[in-house]
Amino acid sequence: MVLVTGATGHVGNVLSRELVSRGEKVRAMALPGEDTSIIEAPGLEIVRGDIRDRDFVVEACRNIDIVYHLAALISIMPTMRKLVRSVNIEGTKNVIHACKVQRVRRLVYTSSIHAFAEPETGGIIDESIPFNPVLTAGVYGKSKAEAVLNVLTAAREGMDAVVICPTGIIGPYDYRLSEIGKMIKLFAAGKIRVAIEGSFDFVDVRDVALGEIEAAQRARPGEVYILGGQKVNMRELMNMLHELTGKKRVRTFLRSSPAYFLSVLATVYYVVTGKRAHFTPYTVHTLTRDYTYSHEKATRNLGYAPRSILESLRDTVSWLKRNDTTRLFLER
Repeated sequence: MVLVTGATGHVGNVLSRELVSRGEKVRAMALPGEDTSIIEAPGLEIVRGDIRDRDFVVEACRNIDIVYHLAALISIMPTMRKLVRSVNIEGTKNVIHACKVQRVRRLVYTSSIHAFAEPETGGIIDESIPFNPVLTAGVYGKSKAEAVLNVLTAAREGMDAVVICPTGIIGPYDYRLSEIGKMIKLFAAGKIRVAIEGSFDFVDVRDVALGEIEAAQRARPGEVYILGGQKVNMRELMNMLHELTGKKRVRTFLRSSPAYFLSVLATVYYVVTGKRAHFTPYTVHTLTRDYTYSHEKATRNLGYAPRSILESLRDTVSWLKRNDTTRLFLER
């Protein structure tokens, strides 16, 4: 039996269903009261609790062969530091402890591309880049870097653990709306008129799920794998969304300095109003670093072969249309 933490998240729900479709017995971890209808299926057992509860995590790992640890709190707001750290760092410590206590055969820890120490602007990030919270931007990135170091320490001490670092995850089955999912819905609502002059690497959620499974089966203990997709600049991304949704093109793209200034004002607005954050200094930082992320190691060792960004966006828009209750996706 395998355990999936964070099973109702974007990667978690896709991974859980893929494992069940392969005949695996899956134990899925969810928070109390959380809607689990998206993953309920024959062969899938749901256990409810908090990743920060060590006793609960130990019990959840009983009779488990492989743990896919995906539970994490993603936030682009600096005010969320304490909660992000408690979930991402302390929660991962609990998983490591539980795997030792229950003698789990393998831990597959899903970190993030943001956990790597940041090189100079325009640099290449591959698995040779170290993890260092001091050299990583943002509350989320720092928390994932620290959690990775804990997992790799456990691996050096004898635990069979591997680390997966996806880039920007997009794709269908985005029930809780990821950052890119929110952006696509805003675009479909005609609410994006200005974008940032920048770029990022995006990977399909389905390819990440398949990479996770291959890592569980084929990776060597203590190894780190980047699961990337395709680097795309924001002009290209906005043009693709225009073609796919029929909404107006974005014609204004801000360079880093004015974008940073506006993002600070936006962050103050989010803090004062309590509204969901979409645009912060961390957003600007991420999109203007112009990094190239290499998934060559995963391709070479795991047979990893991600699909194109256009295919992912097309499938994402199509899925969001079918699951749209707000009539944002109107015909041309």
